Amino acid sequence: MSETVYIIGESRTQSENAITRIYNSFYIAFEIDVESNQIVDVGCTHTISLTESFIKKLLINQDFDDEESITRAIRKRYHGTSQKALLVAFTNARKKYLEIKKNFYK
Repeated sequence: MSETVYIIGESRTQSENAITRIYNSFYIAFEIDVESNQIVDVGCTHTISLTESFIKKLLINQDFDDEESITRAIRKRYHGTSQKALLVAFTNARKKYLEIKKNFYK
């Protein structure tokens, strides 16, 4: 494995679900291999452990650079109340990742 980076995406949502009541935002953290763009590990705010476990299975080993495929997988398979927050947080994290790659991994 080459070098990895740690990125957090955040979504502030108006949704009234348990995650936003407890944490005020939805956060998702990614460890990404910068050479292959492969998602090595994932963690997120959650109230039920199955939420994080499911998101891990859904995203680990995916190509973080393939926004369309990841977005489609989330929309197709993740139907928790935080689906929109997950999509926004992923987009936020991806934006940060692209900036880091541009600045440090040319």
